[in-house]
Amino acid sequence: MANYSAFQKHLSDEINTIKSAGLYKDERIIASPQSAKIRLQSGQEVLNFCANNYLGLSDNPGLIEAATQAMQKRGYGMSSVRFICGTQDLHKELEASISRFFGTEDTILYAACFDANGGVFEPLLTEEDAIISDALNHASIIDGVRLCKAVRYRYANANMEDLETQLKTAQAQRFRLIVTDGVFSMDGNVAPLDKIYELAKKYDAMVMVDESHSAGVVGTTGRGTTEQFNLRGQVEILTGTLGKAFGGAIGGFTTGKKEIIDLLRQRSRPYLFSNSIPPAVVGAGIYTFQLLERDTTLQDKLHTNTEYFIGKMKAAGFDIKPTQSAICAVMLYDAKLSQDMASALQKEGIYVTGFYFPVVPKGQARIRVQISAAHEKEHLDKCADAFIKIGKELKIIKN
Repeated sequence: MANYSAFQKHLSDEINTIKSAGLYKDERIIASPQSAKIRLQSGQEVLNFCANNYLGLSDNPGLIEAATQAMQKRGYGMSSVRFICGTQDLHKELEASISRFFGTEDTILYAACFDANGGVFEPLLTEEDAIISDALNHASIIDGVRLCKAVRYRYANANMEDLETQLKTAQAQRFRLIVTDGVFSMDGNVAPLDKIYELAKKYDAMVMVDESHSAGVVGTTGRGTTEQFNLRGQVEILTGTLGKAFGGAIGGFTTGKKEIIDLLRQRSRPYLFSNSIPPAVVGAGIYTFQLLERDTTLQDKLHTNTEYFIGKMKAAGFDIKPTQSAICAVMLYDAKLSQDMASALQKEGIYVTGFYFPVVPKGQARIRVQISAAHEKEHLDKCADAFIKIGKELKIIKN
C-alpha cells in the first residue's frame, strides 16, 4: 500500500489547507425530527433557520402516517429500477399528482433532483443543439450540461440583455434550450421567467426551470415560478424535488411536455439505472400534494413569516440580498466571519450555517436564513434579536 501512503499525505495536506483557510465544514448532529425547533446531539435545543423545510412538513403527522401506511401496504423497497419490476400504482399516482399541481402533461420520478437534472439534457439534445444556462444555476444543472454534447452558452444571472446576446449566437444551432433555476438558492432571487419566456418565443427556444427552491414557496398557491408569471403549462420542462417544501425526504422529478417525458423514460440514465423511490416516500408525496391542492394555509403563513422577518432584518441595518422567496441571504463577505457569526448565533439558540467558497464565490460569504411555515412569530423575533445582538458585537451593524 505504499502507493496509498503518498496519496494519503496529499489528501491530508489538502484537508489541512482547507482547515487553515477557515473553510472546513463540520457536520453538526441533530438528535430530533426536523422541525422549527430541534435538539442537537449535545442536548442543546435550538431554532432551526437553515432547513429547506419551507412548509414545515418534514415532521407533519399526516405525512408520516401516509408514509407508514404506504410501507405497510406496498413494502419497504422496490429492489428494482422502474422498467423491470419497479413501478407500483403509487408511483403513477404521484406522477399524476405532480402533473396536476404544476399544470403539466406528464411527470417522471427520480431518486433526487440532482438525478433529474443530470438525466435531462443528454437524452434530448445533441451536438447540433444549444443549451443557454444562467451563470448561477445549481451544481446539478452544471453537471447535467457537462454530460451532454450540446453547444454551451452562459448568461449573467437573470441578465436579459446577456441572455438575448447568447440566443442570437445560438441561432447557429438546431434546437435551443434556456435553463434557469426558479429561485437561486444562495441569493433568494426569482428568475424573471416572463422575460425569459418572451425571449424564448422571439428566438425560437425552449425553456427549462428548476423549481426546487420555488415550488411550494413562490406563487399565490406555491405552484412555483410558472404560477407567479402566469405561465402554468407553457414551459416545456420543469424539474424539482420532494426533498424541500414537499416533505423534505428524498426524490426528484421532471415534469412537462408528454413527448419529453416519454423519451426520458426510454433514455434517461439515472432513471433507467437507479432503484425506484421507496413506497413510503411515494405515499407521503401523494399525501403532500393532496394537502397543498385543497388548502393554501401553509403557503399563506410562509409568505407572512418571510415578509415579517426580512422587514425586521432590513430595519436593523443588515445587508440583505434582494429576495422574492423564503431565503434571506445576510451578506457578510468574509468566510471566517460567517463561521464566527453562525457559531455565536448557535450559542443564542439559533441554528444557521455560514456559506462561503466554493458554495458561493470568493468574497461573497453569507449566512442564508430560511423561513418556514413551521416558525411562529416568537421564533422569528428571537432569531432577528439574536442576529442584532451578535451583529453589533461583531461590528456588522451599528449599535
